[in-house]
Amino acid sequence: MISFWNEIYSSEEYIYGKRANVYLQEKLKEISKGKVLFPAEGEGRNAVFAAKNGWEVFAFDSSSKAKEKAILLATAEDVKIDYQVKTWEEVNYTKECFDAIVLIYAHVHEDKRRAYHKKVISYLKKGGVLLLEAFEKGHQKFQSINPQVGGPKDIKMLYDLEELKKDFKNFDFKEAKVEEIELAEGENHKGRAQVIRIFAEKK
Repeated sequence: MISFWNEIYSSEEYIYGKRANVYLQEKLKEISKGKVLFPAEGEGRNAVFAAKNGWEVFAFDSSSKAKEKAILLATAEDVKIDYQVKTWEEVNYTKECFDAIVLIYAHVHEDKRRAYHKKVISYLKKGGVLLLEAFEKGHQKFQSINPQVGGPKDIKMLYDLEELKKDFKNFDFKEAKVEEIELAEGENHKGRAQVIRIFAEKK
């Protein structure tokens, strides 16, 4: 998968655009600024947005090409982000050190999903906020109509809301919903999509 993503991110174009995810833009306003972690951050659009809005930003991704583009974007926007090139299995942050964790299209296979989520939320403080947007299993119908909308092709990498609620059982859900939205995030997230949106506080 590392070589796959390095190839995907090797073009000069920002394949998911340079503008932050819309849900992130909306919800970040509701959280007191602090320290935030972006797992599977890719080209940096969301991390850079948070840094521009006063957050202390940490991010990781398995792709070195993704980091290169994220640092270029951060430099262009005159902000700093701490970005590690590591898989989720390799990262090792201090437990309960982040005020927010943002999972934007950070998909993993169902065999590893629960372990992945358990690890990343271990870095979140009690009272900290989880913000998530991901493709729901029903998204496959939109992919069949418009492949340019993006998302994993393997249904075992798409998410189910009730399964995610179990992954995050120690959270108070402010929002947890399935929505149909219009994506306009670069050339690789364009068109009608079915997503899960979660905004929750760790108990």
